[in-house]
Amino acid sequence: MRLLRLWLLLLIMMVLNSIPSESAVSSIDLGSDWLKVAVVNLKPGQTPISVAINEMSKRKTPALVAFQSGTRLLGEEAAGITARYPDKVYSHLRDMLGKTYDQVKEFLDAMYLPFDVVEDSRGAVAFRVEDESGNVGLYSVEELLGMILGFAGDLAEFHSKVVVKDTVVSVPAYFGQAERRALVQAAQLAGINVLALINEHSGAALQYGIDKDFSNGSRYVVFYDMGASSTYAALVYFSAYNAKEFGKTVSVNQFQVKDVRWDPELGGRSMESRLVEFFADEFNKQVGNGIDVRKSPKAMAKLKKQVKRTKEILSANTMAPISVESLYDDRDFRSSITREKFEELCGDLWDRSLVPIKEVLKHSGLKVDEIYAVELIGGATRVPKLQAKLQEFLGKNELDKHLDADEAIVLGSSLHAANLSDGIKLNRKLGMVDGSSYGLVVELDGSDLQKDESTRQLLVPRMKKLPSKMFRSIIHKKDFEVSLAYESDLLPPTVTSPIFAQYAVSGLTDASEKYSSRNLSSPIKANLHFSLSKSGILSLDRADAVIEISEWVEVPKKNLTVENTTTTSPNITLESDTKNTTEESDVNLNSDGVTDNSSNNNVEGPSTTEPVTEKKLKKRTFRVPLKIVEKTVGPGMPPSKEYLAEAKRKLEELNKKDAERRRTAELKNNLEGYIYSTKEKLETSEEFEKISTADERKSFIEKLDEVQEWLYTDGEDATAKEFEERLDSLKAIGDPIFFRHDSFWYKELSARPKSIELARKYPGELQQIVKGWETKKPWLPKDRVDEVVGDADKLKSWLDKKEAEQKKASGFSTPVFTSEEVYLKVFSLQEKVASVNRIPKPKPKKNESETSSDKTSSAGSTSGETPEKEKQTTDSNGSADEKINTDGSTVEDVNPEPEARDEL
Repeated sequence: MRLLRLWLLLLIMMVLNSIPSESAVSSIDLGSDWLKVAVVNLKPGQTPISVAINEMSKRKTPALVAFQSGTRLLGEEAAGITARYPDKVYSHLRDMLGKTYDQVKEFLDAMYLPFDVVEDSRGAVAFRVEDESGNVGLYSVEELLGMILGFAGDLAEFHSKVVVKDTVVSVPAYFGQAERRALVQAAQLAGINVLALINEHSGAALQYGIDKDFSNGSRYVVFYDMGASSTYAALVYFSAYNAKEFGKTVSVNQFQVKDVRWDPELGGRSMESRLVEFFADEFNKQVGNGIDVRKSPKAMAKLKKQVKRTKEILSANTMAPISVESLYDDRDFRSSITREKFEELCGDLWDRSLVPIKEVLKHSGLKVDEIYAVELIGGATRVPKLQAKLQEFLGKNELDKHLDADEAIVLGSSLHAANLSDGIKLNRKLGMVDGSSYGLVVELDGSDLQKDESTRQLLVPRMKKLPSKMFRSIIHKKDFEVSLAYESDLLPPTVTSPIFAQYAVSGLTDASEKYSSRNLSSPIKANLHFSLSKSGILSLDRADAVIEISEWVEVPKKNLTVENTTTTSPNITLESDTKNTTEESDVNLNSDGVTDNSSNNNVEGPSTTEPVTEKKLKKRTFRVPLKIVEKTVGPGMPPSKEYLAEAKRKLEELNKKDAERRRTAELKNNLEGYIYSTKEKLETSEEFEKISTADERKSFIEKLDEVQEWLYTDGEDATAKEFEERLDSLKAIGDPIFFRHDSFWYKELSARPKSIELARKYPGELQQIVKGWETKKPWLPKDRVDEVVGDADKLKSWLDKKEAEQKKASGFSTPVFTSEEVYLKVFSLQEKVASVNRIPKPKPKKNESETSSDKTSSAGSTSGETPEKEKQTTDSNGSADEKINTDGSTVEDVNPEPEARDEL
């Protein structure tokens, strides 16, 4: 029974494992200008890992959000109004995370972005946005970025056709604590669960190594990424190790990020800025009169848009034109630039582009020839001059371009998302070891705490493995404060103060006063527990006070079985540091300091002593949880519950408006499409003349014209309900006409006569079948035969009635009856005929003389042989399918051969 249960359990597990999972996870590559979304979905019929496309069937989407006349626009929609409303289309939001108001304002001015911004209570930037009623609201960077992340989540769900809430978001390696916390907060506002933040170079490394085998040799690979706003070089070590899997030794690939260096202000945007300034000067010279196009936000937005295209053309051509219609004051701008001139304008950038890879090699101690490959990723690496500089430095004729420059990070990040997900497991394995981009220290401050090495300690060395947990202990009796800071030799971009988080730890003073009168075995101390998450975010998780008290107490002395008693030192109890508040641990030590847990080897005979009391030193350890309150200030301070609730409310309200707007646009398009397609059919198709009158078509077309005129006048600002009502009113007229034309009604014109012909023919065939029954199957019940004949008469009467009604009806009205109804009635009658035809022949009964004779014959036969006469009787009266019961009656075979049924 036990084995049976085990077998059933294994069978159930196999069945459950064979059921395909419909859960899905996503990854988001959030860039400065663009975002890409990848989905891991094991649903049957879909590619397991794929890049989601947007409404324009593009694989990357502008990372933009805009507000125009109270309407929120995202992605491609927002990009469409950038040139006309540059002050209402918010871009480069990722680069504003964790920045102060002054830093963001300086950045906006440099980028010629005319956003209306103010300083919020944190010292960060807030964007003033006007709604359709003229009311001005404030949105933080996190709120606007949350809208973009929410849009990315919608792309993932639309692509996978299932709900996707878990995601991994890629971030630049130089992102500090404030940026990482802010990004996670933005995702939470959008209702997205961030499984982890992943450094961009780790995503690329995953994509690089997932389909390779490193069991034959390890390798160093440098990933060089120049994107829109930044550049980095990451040194990654790929190797393999052996592991046991299902009793077999298998080779598992892995990689470890050894180092990463960056330039956060060098990217494709730096090159575009040089072109923008060059063409702005050229336009000012063409116009003259002291005009400066830089003072016009709209003009600069148009110019920047065209400069992007010009730079892309220069990557494949030696010369590129630029043309901007009505750039400024209704003046057109046309010019051109050669690749040589472009490279000259960006002359200082080429040398800067080599700094990250040089620093990686310098700090790792590796030489160029020890690097297996330098993989290029990022859109700006397509610039020919950059590639030439890298080739020159590396001494290579060709660079490594095995990865998709645009999609490597998002695809690799999706592998990480699948690995972290509970519902998805991939067959291929690749271990990942990434580390902290910055060294992090902990500083303690408080009453009676002296500033020395004990109050400032390195907590997270640079490149320490993610995730990790750390523990620090301090001997102290009073409340104190904890500060987390960067090592001073490397700070995130624009960070001026190394401190990024502050906590107030309280409760230690009260605990010290409560237990100070007790016999303390050691000074009171505070234990601090830190964690470095998978996202690279460091936090103080908990703190507790540890108080150890020693007390002499009398306890019953255990019975000893000894022969001779000698004088020993008093028993001493030692207690290990445990997690329980009042747990005690006793260890008895002998005079030599060795635990005495056995009887003396020289015992000659047992002798029991009477139990007496003895004194033991008991040590009790108390752990008192301490209260932690975060006191971080500045853009990186944690949001209040009130702020989060209000921000979520605003985003949910905008989501509802967007859903209603999309529904309105969809219904408007449906109405417009219905009008155009219907008018075309009515006016050009000859088929409709057969199924509708001229007056009917004319009236319908007039109604269509009326609704069409409303659609382009009063209906421009109509609601979804109004569009739906107008469409329903048109369909109420058109559906009966289309019902006649569509597959069912139009086919009825030819299908119904065929069904009638069959129904008229079958009763005649049924008469022949009934006559055959009278001669060949006289045993059939008369009532069943009469019932079939009666049903045939009913079918004929029903058909006569319906045909008469159909002749009276208009040729354009809804049919009185359909061919399907006729066929159902005929098939029903045929089933009854077949049922009667299958009734078996009844069992014949033998008389008493025959029965007695059979019995006598049976009794008289001793040899088991059948008399010849009996054989003849069996052959003449029975069949091979009949059997003789003990009473002499005949039984038909249990599986008689069915007789042939009549078919159509």
